Amino acid sequence: MKALNTFDTRLRYNLLILFTAGLLFWSSLASLLPTLPLYIQDVGASKQQIGIVMGSFAIGLLLFRSMLGRLADERSRKIVLLIGTIVVAIAPFGYLAFKSIPLLILVRIFHGISLAAFTTGYSALVADLAPAENRGEIISYMSLTSPIGLAIGPALGGYLEATSGYAALFLVSAELGFAAFLCTLQIPNPPVHKEQVESNNSKFWQILGSPRVRVPAVVMLLVGLVIGAVHTFVSLFIKSTGVDLNAGLFFTAAALSSFILRLFAGRASDRLGRGLFITFGIFCYGLSSLMLWQANSAIAFLLAAIVEGCGGGTMFSMITTMMADRSLPQERGRIFAICIAGFDLGIAIAAPLLGSIAEQVGYRNMFGYCAVLTFVALLIFLTQSSKDLRNSLRFALGRAPDAYALKKI
Repeated sequence: MKALNTFDTRLRYNLLILFTAGLLFWSSLASLLPTLPLYIQDVGASKQQIGIVMGSFAIGLLLFRSMLGRLADERSRKIVLLIGTIVVAIAPFGYLAFKSIPLLILVRIFHGISLAAFTTGYSALVADLAPAENRGEIISYMSLTSPIGLAIGPALGGYLEATSGYAALFLVSAELGFAAFLCTLQIPNPPVHKEQVESNNSKFWQILGSPRVRVPAVVMLLVGLVIGAVHTFVSLFIKSTGVDLNAGLFFTAAALSSFILRLFAGRASDRLGRGLFITFGIFCYGLSSLMLWQANSAIAFLLAAIVEGCGGGTMFSMITTMMADRSLPQERGRIFAICIAGFDLGIAIAAPLLGSIAEQVGYRNMFGYCAVLTFVALLIFLTQSSKDLRNSLRFALGRAPDAYALKKI
């Protein structure tokens, strides 16, 4: 973390407060991951209804992500961050208050707004604060909030549910969200130059149609499908094989390898370029899917998890950094929102689409199809990531700079 030592005290403080807010936010959100399905089951939902309620989270993401990106550009990053933390603090009380499935679906949609708001504002603000020459390193370090929160939250939530019940669980989840809100209040907001926003007031389809955004969004969509399949079906797949492995250990192994890779990838990308690390990340997701396709032992599943974590530890922070390189400050909120919306859509349709495939060919062969999806994503990135085939290959392999990057912005 040498770059942090070169920053002035105020910038280091702002990054620390923002990191703390992110850690609290992800811990609040993740505390409900292993426990909310059990709660929904306890209020009388069927397996299908549990899936519908849990999947409704993606509706909030998809409906509000683009609008919140525009709000981050036109008003401020801080407002969008505050919306995210307020929603994540309020939503747990909704689960506790309502017992009917339709109302729980509405609460879950509302909860999805929190992730759409916070991740959009967080990514844009980190990119604003990070000096251009250290952008990859800083974004990679600041992205550690996600794997750390996803490690702390489920363990905390499971413990609270087992020892104190659902009321205590939802209360602590809300308190973590409120603490994130208090941290966010202390974060400064870079000024928005309205005349610049108006001059760059591109519409959704105009931004998505630009090759600097379209290709990363398609890659995120394909990888989102694969990640959605893993998160939805890997536990069931492990159980179906008869392998003696707690499925939670799969996600723990993935989180640990993701954490370790993020410590090094960002700093290296400032010297070697973003493309090489995005290529590596996509390749790791494809290799992990192939390993799951062939897995028949606990060691094989854990190795697949480690490889998947390597993909997550490089691809997401590097695509975020690449989009920061490719955007002006006054359009970053929309650029990030549209690019990440590809991932949101992939996650949202993964369960029904790949679940129907699994019904036909089984979980094992479904992961074979996931490998095909990731290698299609890799082919697209290798051939379409720059202005022509030759430059795309060179950029994707770390041999040429990003042709769409803006200089020192």
